[in-house]
Amino acid sequence: MQNINEIEELIKLISKLPGLGPKSAKRIVLKLINNRDELVKPLASTLDQVYKNVTRCNFCGSLKSNLSGCINCENSKEKYNKICVVEDIADQWSIENSNIFQGYFHILGGTISSVGQRKEDLLINSLVERVNKEGIEEVILATSATVEGQTTAYYIQDSLKNTSAKVTKLAQGLPVGGEIENLDDGTLFSAFKNRANLNSNSD
Repeated sequence: MQNINEIEELIKLISKLPGLGPKSAKRIVLKLINNRDELVKPLASTLDQVYKNVTRCNFCGSLKSNLSGCINCENSKEKYNKICVVEDIADQWSIENSNIFQGYFHILGGTISSVGQRKEDLLINSLVERVNKEGIEEVILATSATVEGQTTAYYIQDSLKNTSAKVTKLAQGLPVGGEIENLDDGTLFSAFKNRANLNSNSD
């Protein structure tokens, strides 16, 4: 293979994407090079626009465009009384694509863990603010069934104890150690339908 620095660097970058290794990255790079006008030019332009304009909302954690604002926060067409709390944007997309849940989303940006992610780094304070401000009646904790996910769920539950919202979590159908974004629609449906009430003062 020819040692062209630009190509080598592009292969390295693409191979860092989820599910892609060096061989897959090489095939993608060749496809791009062979379709310069159809793929490379528009891809470069789109990536530039994404880099400039797309960021995470500091309040709800969802993706937003600097040109149009956060749709998740500024949703005026629908008024919901439920909010689903997930770890990351991939989890939000998985649940949205399943059409199981109709309500607001709140994306934490990770979990509380022993490898540097602190509760202060997560958008938990803004979650409490949203619950009080928007009159949320139920908070659904859709964190993964991992130690970190459950630890985060317990902390959120404690943070919401002074609100009037019912706190529930996904239950049956969610395997131990399972991550939300990897679940099929049937499993997600079962997990939402059989969610458990976490409020300590409820029957």
